[in-house]
Amino acid sequence: MNLPKLETPKYQLTIPSTGDEVSYRPFLVKEEKILLIAQEAGGESDLLTAMMDVVTSCTFGKVDMSDLASFDLEYVFLKLRAKSVGEEAEIGIKCDECEGVNKVMVNLDAIKVTKGTPLPKKIQLTDSIGIVPQYVRVNDLIKITKKTDKGDILTSSIAASIKNIYDESNVYPIAEASDSDIKEFIESLNKNQIEKVEKVITEAPKLQETISFKCAKCKTKNEKILTGIESFFV
Repeated sequence: MNLPKLETPKYQLTIPSTGDEVSYRPFLVKEEKILLIAQEAGGESDLLTAMMDVVTSCTFGKVDMSDLASFDLEYVFLKLRAKSVGEEAEIGIKCDECEGVNKVMVNLDAIKVTKGTPLPKKIQLTDSIGIVPQYVRVNDLIKITKKTDKGDILTSSIAASIKNIYDESNVYPIAEASDSDIKEFIESLNKNQIEKVEKVITEAPKLQETISFKCAKCKTKNEKILTGIESFFV
């Protein structure tokens, strides 16, 4: 017996870092299960992997999120969620004055990615040595979230922001370097040099929305800047 097949609506979105237009569909039950299992596992890397798998599935296999910027994943996932469970979501936000939790309605479909500071083509570290920076990719972010040592997290985050290292005669792709060589290079940076690289991370585009509300408990007016997918994952 052939059961009837349900039609799923299609929508369009633009990948923030590339400007590519892609088609997507809302979550289905099978994707909800993937997310539920990841949430129950409790690990950030589990949730990121699940989000990546869901996005790939819901974009009909046309988008491989693993090599895109982490803010691309956050934005695309939020778009999928808005079309899947509703464009408006109620989230809990603490009041600055009394710390009471307020339920505030947020339009998920209206949330944008900030432009951030344009990614520089290169960052000169010395007269002869520099790097070609990149935004932290999803695959790298997943690896970083699995680490527990603060030093390893910092080193991995810096490494994930570097595409190539160059000197006067050669270009050295970071993907082809050993972990020990990468660690040695990063640990040789001085404070000024490492701040130049960290700036790529801190000033990268991000999922962000400003929310205004009056506290139901103390009546204080609040204005909160919500940043990152965790602020809207409800």
